[in-house]
Parts: sequence; C-alpha cells; structure tokens
Amino acid sequence: MPHADFVHLRVHTAYSLSEGAIKIPELAGLCARERMPAVAITDTGNLFGVLEFSTACAEEGVQPIVGCQIALTNSDTSSNGGPSAPDQLVLLVQDEDGYSNILKLISGAFLGSERGQVPQIDIDTLAERNSGLIALTGGAMGPVGRRLANGQTEAAETSLLELQEVFQDRLYVELMRHQLEVEDDIEPGLLDLADRHNLPLVATNEVFFADQSMFDAHDALLCIADGVTVGQIERRHSTPSHYFKSAKEMWSIFEDVPEAITNTLVIAQRCSFMVETHAPMLPTAGNLSAGLSEPEMLRDLSNEGLARRIRRDSFSDSEVVRYRERLAYELDVIIEMGFSGYFLIVSEFIGWAKSSGIPVGPGRGSGAGSVVSWALEITDLDPLRFGLLFERFLNPGRVSMPDFDIDFCQDRRDEVIRHVQEQYGAMQVAQIITFGKLQARAVLRDVGRVLSMPYGQVDRLCKLVPNNPTAPVTLQQAIDREPRLKEARHKEPGVDQLINVALRLEGLYRHASTHAAGVVIGDRPLDEVVPLYRDPRSSMMVTQFNMKDVESVGLVKFDFLGLKTLTVMDRAIKLIKTSGVEIDLAGIPLSDERTYCLLTAGATVGVFQMESTGMREVLRKLKADRFEDLIAVVALYRPGPMNNIPNYIERKRLPQIFHFDLIPQ
Repeated sequence: MPHADFVHLRVHTAYSLSEGAIKIPELAGLCARERMPAVAITDTGNLFGVLEFSTACAEEGVQPIVGCQIALTNSDTSSNGGPSAPDQLVLLVQDEDGYSNILKLISGAFLGSERGQVPQIDIDTLAERNSGLIALTGGAMGPVGRRLANGQTEAAETSLLELQEVFQDRLYVELMRHQLEVEDDIEPGLLDLADRHNLPLVATNEVFFADQSMFDAHDALLCIADGVTVGQIERRHSTPSHYFKSAKEMWSIFEDVPEAITNTLVIAQRCSFMVETHAPMLPTAGNLSAGLSEPEMLRDLSNEGLARRIRRDSFSDSEVVRYRERLAYELDVIIEMGFSGYFLIVSEFIGWAKSSGIPVGPGRGSGAGSVVSWALEITDLDPLRFGLLFERFLNPGRVSMPDFDIDFCQDRRDEVIRHVQEQYGAMQVAQIITFGKLQARAVLRDVGRVLSMPYGQVDRLCKLVPNNPTAPVTLQQAIDREPRLKEARHKEPGVDQLINVALRLEGLYRHASTHAAGVVIGDRPLDEVVPLYRDPRSSMMVTQFNMKDVESVGLVKFDFLGLKTLTVMDRAIKLIKTSGVEIDLAGIPLSDERTYCLLTAGATVGVFQMESTGMREVLRKLKADRFEDLIAVVALYRPGPMNNIPNYIERKRLPQIFHFDLIPQ
C-alpha cells in the first residue's frame, strides 16, 4: 500500500510546554495510521523530546525528522524603543553534522541569553553553525513574513536574502493557511519573493493538537500558560485549523500550489538522521595517579582502604580472610563490567567533601552491599556484618550502571557539585531536567480558573480526587470511584465542561524544572551529546533530556542528595562541642538501651524516615531492641511491603509460633 504524499514539518508536541497538546506516542501513531512516511518535531525553542520522538517514530515505522522552532533575534527596534520580540524560524536536521550544530545552537540560546529574555539565536551565529540544517522561513511570525505584514517589502526581501546567504539551497519559503487574515495578506509577497529569487515553496500546517475536537481544550491550555481566562478577548489564540490534517486535506488546501506539498516529501528525503542510544561514556577519574590505569588504581585504593578498616575494627583472622575474598570477588566484577572509573569518581568527591568538613551520609540503597564501597569510604556500613548482597548492587547477569544514593548536608551540597565542576570542567557537568505534569487535581484547578468557575466549587470538586503522591490516581479513575463527582458532572452547571476539558489536558507537561539530585558528568563538553537548558531558578546548566534519556545517550548520572537531617546533626554536634563534649557519629554504639526506649515510645520527631505519625505508631508496637529491627521497619514502611508489618511485629513478639520445616519430604 503506498504511503501518503504529504509530510508534516511543523509539529508542536507536549514538549512545547503548555502549548503543544500531542504526546509523542500519539503523534507517531497518527502518522502510522495516516501512512505518512515521515514527520518532523519542531517544538518551541527546545529539543526536550527528540530522543523519545526518534524512538517512538522508529517503532511505528515512521521516519523521524529532528527539528526545532527557534527564536531568531530581531534587530528592529520596538515601538517603545527597546528590543523587539524575536522572529520564528524552523530548523530541520539533515545529518549528524546538522544535529551537532543544532545542539550547539539551542544550548547556546539558553546559556547565552539574559535572564528573563526569550532564549534566542542571532543571524551571525546561524551563519557559523548551519551546515546539515534545512530552514523554513517561519510563516507570518518569521522575519520575512513579519516584515511583509508590516508593509516593509524591501526589508522583507533583505531578510530573505540574508537567510538565503546562510542556508543557500537549504532554504524553503514557508506557506501556511490556517484561515488567518495575516497569512492571506502576506502570501502574495511570499510567492513573489520565492519566484524572483528562485527559492522553493513548502506547505506546512502548524500542528498543536491531534484533531478539531481538541480545540477547546487546547484553547484552555494556552490560557493556563498565560494566566488569563477563556473569556478574555485580548489574549493568545490558536484556530480550529491547528490540528493534524491528513494528506488529502493538505492537498485540498494547497491544490493551487502543488509543488509546496510535493516539497514536503523532498525535504523528508533530504533528512536522514535520528537520535540514537549510546553506551555509557565516563570521564577519566579526576584522581587518577600518573602511570596507573583505573582498574589498577581501584585495586590499590580498595586494598588500602580495607586494611585501614581491618586495623580500626580489630577483625579476627578468619574474618579478615572473608573480607579479603569478598573484596577480590567484587573488584573482579567491577573491573570486568568496566565500572572502575565510576567508583573512583564517586570516592574522590566523597573524600573531598569529608576532608572539607561537609557532612556525608553513611550510605543507603543497594550500594551499601559493596565491600569495595565500604573500603573506599563511599559508604560507612559494613556489608558482611549485616549480611548485605553485592549482587543487588552489581550483577554481571544484569548489566546496568551502578547507582549510589549519596546524601550530603543540605546547606553545603552545592559546594560538592562546584568541586566536581572544577575537577571535570564546567561544560562537562550539569544537573538534569524534570517535567511537571498536569495531574488530576492540578488540572481541575487550572481549568476551573480559566473557565472563571467559582473557586469554592472547584476546590470542593478537587478534594473529591484522592491525593496520594505515592500512587496517584488519574482523573478518570477518580470519577469512576467517586459517586459525588459523577453526580456533580450531571447536575451542576459547567462541571461537565470542566471535567471534559481537564480529561483532555491531564498528563500534558506544564513546566520544566531541575531534578532534586541527579547530576551528569561527561567525558566531553555536554553540548556535544545533549542539548542544554538554563533553569531560571538555578545558576547551573541543566540537560534538556530527562533522567531516562540522558542515560540512554550515554551520560552517567550521579545522585547528590541534599539531606536536612545531616545539616541538623552537624549543627547539633557543633553546639554540643561548645560545652566541651565531642561526639563521633561513627563511634556511636548501635545497642544503646536509652535510644531504643525513645524509639519504642515513638519519640522520633526529627528522626530521618521515622518521624511520620504512621511510622511512630509502628515503632510503639514493634518495640525495637536491635539495629536489625530498624533496618526491617524502614524497608517495610512503604507501599506494598507495609501489609507485612503486622506479621513482622507478631513474629518478633512470639518467634516460637512461627516454625518452618524446610526439610524436603
């Protein structure tokens, strides 16, 4: 069966935050159903979704075209004497060189623009980095179209010639027909300029949503983004035409300029690139000694560290043999899996933090099961004493990067990250982006506000949606489970519209922010691997790919967790020291009876992971009298395993009634 004879080259996905309303899997599915051979992603000013897009399209048998709608610096002076709003331009990636350039361009726009300014690119920068990129002139919002709309015919021609000089035969004059007056006004001028300068035409439909039934919901989304209400006249609007049109519809709209449709296929054929996954790329450890390989240095430091631990803790000869055998086994696995550098990197910045007086947690998670980690003082928990398994952390049969959860004093965590930047270079270290979604309660509140519904009514409806951060329910699930929501939907004016719009918008991305802990360290400048972003609330650069995607393209994540409890403990120790008493946290006995009395009484407000009302009630019932009880209760107190807490308490209280005969019959 032949493919469709049109390709969409101007699509905004949900990664055009609070603007695009098509999720990437939905877009790929639409293309497959319409038998479109290719599709371009051109989100507003960013490349957030290009890896997910490439993967989703490939799975559907659709050619992905990586692109972006960039903001091009407008050199004109605005009516108030200040800089004018930037123009729009669409860039599409042809090849590896083009992707390398667009990474630099988009990263530079975010990192180089002033705070509060729209991240933008000037024409001189485009002139330096344009190879491998196709440009579309941007329609009515582009530099050519805007000047034509303003009656500046000569200036429009000058802009077009500037772009032609930069992109040469990779420039297309973009025609758009969304039933907007401005598009009708400028089209004769665009056709004339294209003809006089022998430039090809291309037809686009700027897609923001999947079908026309989504128009009202998308209109509400724009209002949410801009903080206005649907009833306001002077605000941003889209049109019902900004949906994913079929090839047949596009041919009908542009039947008088068929070459503009045909050129969408020409452009698709000129593009042959998709973002692919990559094996992990670790930098060389910053503490590597001259003349030593990373495996050699890891063995040396681990053996030295274990020797110190043995001397400090006075192990018996038989115990020493066990620890050395376990260390040798773990080192063989780590080196064989190629993770020597990872352990050296982590041990270096933890060692630096400790030597700088920055409180560091003793370790948690599966990394605490490693003797190598303990020997390197990455963790301070003896894994053999507590029977912890190294294979939960690293397993040759399940190849994945090791992952330490490292706690630092909340007030001084940033110092450790700055040290890592100094060690590896500022352009090789970044935090990781995360995306906030419109979830059930939030989307109801936002939609209710833009529909100008009474706050009390919306608040009452929102409170009927269960609020469970560990297992959030969708709005549809809440409706199915809560009769009062169903009743309000049928009986109260406006509630049906509220819920219908909210259901359409739920799950879309609302904003970008910075992951609380994740940091990547690259073996090269990061803008050679991923696009970079600047969070307005942070001074440090951030990857435009989320945590899953940065790891997929080969960057290695390190968790720098800021823990308030460590800060409080550090301050307490310093205050106590002023009275002449010095406390060594590492030397505190784990069998202190008075401490267990406090725990049994539930007097644990301010104790990390043990201060919630529910946990304190469990501690009262458990009557813990050994450290292993605390390990168990922290592991059990989470969704799922919580159901076993009564059994654990009962077995601790009456161990004799629980006997299992494990002898085979």
